Amino acid sequence: MKHAVIFDMDGTLFRTDLILELALDETFEHLRKNGEWDGPTPIDEYRKIMGVPLPVVWKTLLPRHDEQTREEVDAYFLTRLIKNIENGNGALYAGVLELFEQLHQMGHSIFVASNGLVDYLQAIVTHYELDRWITETYSIQQIDTLDKGDLVAEIVKKYELQEGFVVGDRLSDISAARAIGLISIGCRFDFAQEVELQEANYVVNHLAEVLDIVSKETASL
Repeated sequence: MKHAVIFDMDGTLFRTDLILELALDETFEHLRKNGEWDGPTPIDEYRKIMGVPLPVVWKTLLPRHDEQTREEVDAYFLTRLIKNIENGNGALYAGVLELFEQLHQMGHSIFVASNGLVDYLQAIVTHYELDRWITETYSIQQIDTLDKGDLVAEIVKKYELQEGFVVGDRLSDISAARAIGLISIGCRFDFAQEVELQEANYVVNHLAEVLDIVSKETASL
């Protein structure tokens, strides 16, 4: 039986850390120029909440700003992220392309389920030509609840998946897998937290290990 492998994007496939500071600095410099922010860019605060939906990010980083300002900041930040991706300032984690090719050759379907926005995710997929392997990319923007579990459930429902894996670096990915009866693979990468990884069925330090786990779990089926 062939399985589906559902990947998180930020901190799992894409090294968001390489463009995060650039885009965030550009965004807060924009706010400073407009007289809407004093002081340094709150990069450390953002790192603590990395992976949550962007509306939550701006409520946390800009608690005294009104909703309209947050929406404007969100839109500006997105343009800076995309521009940095297009300029080649980001990077995939080592082994992404090789893993995708091997999973594809084995007949497993590949999906992305991310808290990133549609245009941002599409910029990554396009720049690195990941659509050679990815069946479909899902953004948290496509569901009302902003819940990763509901996003993964949408994939399972649409494609009538019976077996599969969710690969990600945060608890939201692990919890999503558990809620829908899939196997969770936690990635001990840049934004991962050990207390969250303890909840995963498996934990990897490199994406190459994902193939071994998928092969092991599917060998007897």
